Amino acid sequence: MRFVYCPHCGTKLTEKEIGDEGLVPYCQKCNQPLFDMFSTCIIALVVNEQEEAALLRQEYISDHYCNLVSGYMKPGECAEETAQREIEEEIGIRIEKLDFAGTYWFGKKDMLMIGFIARCHKAQLELSNEVDAAEWVPVEEAIHRVHPKGSVSHELLEIYLKAKKE
Repeated sequence: MRFVYCPHCGTKLTEKEIGDEGLVPYCQKCNQPLFDMFSTCIIALVVNEQEEAALLRQEYISDHYCNLVSGYMKPGECAEETAQREIEEEIGIRIEKLDFAGTYWFGKKDMLMIGFIARCHKAQLELSNEVDAAEWVPVEEAIHRVHPKGSVSHELLEIYLKAKKE
């Protein structure tokens, strides 16, 4: 989100050169730069000891592809806390191990996604209201059921499968 008006006083912003940042929206009245903002989310590939991935069906995201666990960070949370919370909220699974996989810009929604691979013991999936269905799927099959190559879900599965071969 790019500010046009100051969220503090309502004054229309000008642009001001701010160090290496270049031209930045600036409030003359508050004497303050207002840098662009974006949402920060996590996305997690949850894998059990039988090499199965938790795939979710969420109609509000896609009526064709499966999704991985994802969600917005809350103020005060670090990314790891968000990943643990979202995994428990969406599928009712407690994770044993959480590994950072990378960061991904999702331009379609102007969000930064922080990717993780989460390990857990296989258990019954207990779904939140925002998940229509979920199931454990062998990771080799899961890559064909998520959004196509180029998506964050696909990339996390590629990372996992590549590491598994090494």
